[in-house]
Amino acid sequence: MQKQDAQWFSDQVVSWYHLHGRKQLPWQLDTSPYKTWLSEVMLQQTQVATVIPYFQRFIQQYPNITALAQAPLDHVLHLWTGLGYYARARNLHKAANIILEQYNGEFPQQFEQVLALPGIGRSTAGAILSLSLQQHWPILDGNCKRVLSRFAAIDGWPGNKAVEQQLWQLAEQVTPEQDVTAFNQAMMDLGATLCTRSKPRCVDCPLKLHCQAALKGEQALFPGKKPKKTIPERQSYWLIIEHNTQVLLVQRPASGLWGGLYGFLEFDSAELRQQYCDLNAFKAQQFEDMPAFRHTFSHFHLWIQPQRLILAQFPSSVQQSAATWFTMGAIPTVGLSAPAKQLFLQISS
Repeated sequence: MQKQDAQWFSDQVVSWYHLHGRKQLPWQLDTSPYKTWLSEVMLQQTQVATVIPYFQRFIQQYPNITALAQAPLDHVLHLWTGLGYYARARNLHKAANIILEQYNGEFPQQFEQVLALPGIGRSTAGAILSLSLQQHWPILDGNCKRVLSRFAAIDGWPGNKAVEQQLWQLAEQVTPEQDVTAFNQAMMDLGATLCTRSKPRCVDCPLKLHCQAALKGEQALFPGKKPKKTIPERQSYWLIIEHNTQVLLVQRPASGLWGGLYGFLEFDSAELRQQYCDLNAFKAQQFEDMPAFRHTFSHFHLWIQPQRLILAQFPSSVQQSAATWFTMGAIPTVGLSAPAKQLFLQISS
């Protein structure tokens, strides 16, 4: 792209932002690297409207990096419950501890230092430093990829390394030295409000005069779609053990699916679940098969078949590590997987 074309692009985007951009989001008020970092991580794979209440609760509970670092991970995961992609919360907590230890609780201001923190990639690092400290860094989140792909009619799925590299080159060219904060925020706003996946509002777009996709009426072709794969299905058999007002929850391993979260006992088959009950010699007051339901992840569907076991008497012990009894009714202040929270509320009602 010629220098004058890049200048036109950035001028149009910045001018549009001053007239129409979002300026009152919670993390934009009394901005700081910490708030920007938290919002950028929460906004990964998640829409603004969903993030806002989580962000507000998080900031109220953990107003600074030191408070976040010193918080128990279980409490952090509890506040994250329902937001999904829980590795984000674990990485936030891990990074906060690194910042406390290595930078005295002050968010680092060098790009390479920020990039080295857990859970932060090139675009997130650039967003934090440009939006909170006005440093000149390009960004390339999903919204930016869509705007740039359509503007320059860049073929291919942005997840492909070669396509992503083309987009980064274009982002570097159009990101201005001045007004970088307004420009980067505007690019995200454009993708979220005008240059949407379906039914883009091209008539209101400041880039419409030179947008190659819009000029050819080919907006739907850009960005290229991810190659389709058949999503596999898995089966899981859950056991909900209750006695009076107590219910048994088990903490999952720190890594992997729902890492560090609490949930119910899980088995690969109904036979293994029954064997577990036999091994523990539970005295059942009531067995109840609950309706099966499906929980979808990005890479597979999980069919969950829950069974409720109400005990006649409290067991002397349970053959399960990391198992804890919780009182039903109020949601426990630990991280719960979304299906576990759903079932917990169901049995508590």
